[in-house]
This record gives sequence, structure tokens and C-alpha cells, in this order.
Amino acid sequence: MPFLEAVRLALQTIRAQKLKSGFSAIGVFIGVTFLIGAWSIVNGMNRYMTDKFAGTLVGVNTFHLRRRPNVNFNVEDSVWRAWRRRPRIKFADADAVTQGLRMPVVTAWYSEDRGSVEYNGKVAKDITLEGATERYFDIMNLKIADGRAFTPQESKAGTTVVVLGYDLAQKLFPGVNPIGRTVRIHGIPYRVIGVVERQGNLLGISLDKFVVAPALSPIQREVNPPGVVDALIVKANSELEMRDAMDQTEAIMRSRRHLRPRQDDNFVMETSEGVLDFWKKLSRILYVVGPGLVGVALVVGGIVIMNIMLMAVAERTREIGIRKSLGARRRDILRQFLAESAALATVGATLGIGTGIVLSLLLKVATPLPAAVSPFSILLGVVVGGGVGIVAGVYPASRASRLDPIAALRQE
Repeated sequence: MPFLEAVRLALQTIRAQKLKSGFSAIGVFIGVTFLIGAWSIVNGMNRYMTDKFAGTLVGVNTFHLRRRPNVNFNVEDSVWRAWRRRPRIKFADADAVTQGLRMPVVTAWYSEDRGSVEYNGKVAKDITLEGATERYFDIMNLKIADGRAFTPQESKAGTTVVVLGYDLAQKLFPGVNPIGRTVRIHGIPYRVIGVVERQGNLLGISLDKFVVAPALSPIQREVNPPGVVDALIVKANSELEMRDAMDQTEAIMRSRRHLRPRQDDNFVMETSEGVLDFWKKLSRILYVVGPGLVGVALVVGGIVIMNIMLMAVAERTREIGIRKSLGARRRDILRQFLAESAALATVGATLGIGTGIVLSLLLKVATPLPAAVSPFSILLGVVVGGGVGIVAGVYPASRASRLDPIAALRQE
């Protein structure tokens, strides 16, 4: 029997027994739906973490000199206590590194904390308060939508001016131009000189609820002790120059802190690659665990298909006997039942792929979780679905092909 003929007969059988076929395919349908959905979420998160998360927190070809890592997960108490004992990064450290780097880089330093911003009785709470030098906007790619950023002169003088994030400006000044108006941060008046373009959100958290004031302005008292910064940011023109700048920064800081050759650094230089290390480890686990969970559903689906096919063999024993008596060979019977079980699983896989894509798109629209459907996951769904059908159909097909035609014709 030609292969296409076997497929045609299999599809006819599926159409004739819709309810039974539906129950047969449901296990594969669930498994492939989960495969597409889970793979889409992990794939989308990979892109999201690479393009936005690390880029937003750190920046491209950029490193942050810090007392301890800003992004950390699952840190032991002993490590955390050791970090807290480290000396803070000071203005003098930031100046020494900035003046000591022997390559074209852009530098800025900043500190941040959470607090409230007030205007005419309106209070915006849980706002990120940032004190930074003037090149902070360039390094972090904060584009001014209205007004301007503060100048180097304002930064050095510690002028009480402030730039607002987009969401904060909309909350405090709905329908009003905020430029030139005065907001209060912990009771101190600041003149609004600019509004940053909308940044969007990061995993559902707004990136536009912040203020940036000069690092030497009174905001310093609110975010850090005097003369202390959270981070010095250094941006180079290329990754190679960034690595060279990191080596020079390490040498300068170790010299300033009088560290011996065998002593570990008591500071950290954080890059986007370092930020992504944890996610890469987690995504590898997800790529292993996800298929394992999918495998459970597919095994269940395969068992269901096998049982249905064994029932089909029992119901069609007489038909098999007639076909064999008319000259059908063993491989013809084998091919027919294998094609039928593979077709059942492929139909379930196809429906699962469609449902998985729809669920991924809904998830992307309705939640902050990113999802990106991968062509590889679609191909894998088809291959896995068809493979489950073939594996599940081997035993029933083999049993059907071994039936004795005389005994089969006697079957009532």
C-alpha cells in the first residue's frame, strides 16, 4: 500500500470516528500546547532580558563600579554580610577613576533611593530619587522630551533643579506644562527643567517614576551619606575598550584601597553580561524542566492513542482478515495502522500548536510577561506529535499485521 493511500485511509477513519479521535488526540494536544507556550515564554524572556533588562539596568559597553552587585539572587547570608563590610564608593574614588582612565570614555556617578515628591498638595509616593552628574542622561540613554537636562555648571554647583520621569510628570501635572514649576522633595524646593521621554515598563514595573537632580544638590542627603555614591558608570566605545577600562579601574581602586596582591577586590564592576549570568542559569533549568513536564503529557497521550488503536484492531479484526485474504501483505496492514496513529497525534499536535500560539499572544498582551513564538518550537511540536503517534502505534499495528487471516475471518 502506498504511503499516501495509507494516510488517506487514516484521515477517513478519523473523520468517521470524530469523538473517539478527539479523545485520542487530546493528550498530544495538551502536551504540544504546553510546549509551545512554555518555550515561547522562555524564548521571549531571553530576548527581553538581553535587549531590555540588562540594557536598561547597565547599558551597552558600560560597567558600573559598585560596593556590591546591584542585581543579585539567592545570596547566602555570609556573602551578604561580607558585602556590607566593604567600604563605600566615594566621590574621591569616582574622581580618581575618571581622571586615571587613559582612553575615550564617558563617566557619571549617581545615587538613588525611594521617596516622595510633592506639588501643590499632590504627593507621589515610592518615587526613585536620583542624584547624578550631567552625563548620566547620555550613558543611560534618557532622552529629554520637554525642556532640558541640567548643565555641567548646575551639576558642579549643586543647583536645586530636577528632571522628571514621564509618568511622574503626568501624575503631578495632568494637562499642565511642568517646566519652570517647583516640586518639593523632603520639603526642599526644586525647579523642574525637563521631562524624560517615556521608557515603558520592565516586567510590569514602570521605568518612568523617577526624578534626577544634580549629585551635589541637597538630594544627596536624602539618598546617601555625604561624599558617598552608589555607583560610578563608565561607558566605552566598544566592548574591547570597556574591558581595558575595567582593568585600569581595578588597578586604580586596588591602589587606592591598598589591597595586597592576594587580597580579593572589595568592590565590584558590574556589566550587562554579569547581570545576565543568573538568568542564563535559570533559563537552562527551564529548558530542561519544561520538556520534562511536556513529556509527561505526551506519554499520557501516547498511552491513550495506543489503547484506542488496540480497540480499533479488536473492532476491525474481520476487516483485517478480509484484506489479508484479498492479498494485503503484513507491511500493508502495519503501514495503515501506523499512519492512522501518526495522523491522530499530528492532528492533536497541529491543534496544540495553534492553541499554544494564541495563548502566547494573549499572555504577551494581557500580562507583563514577554512571549516570543519560536519557529523551532513549532517544528519541534510537529515532530514530537508525529513521533508520539508512531511510537504509540507500533504495538497495535504490529499486532494487527500478525493476525492470521482465517482466524480473523471467523471473528464475530
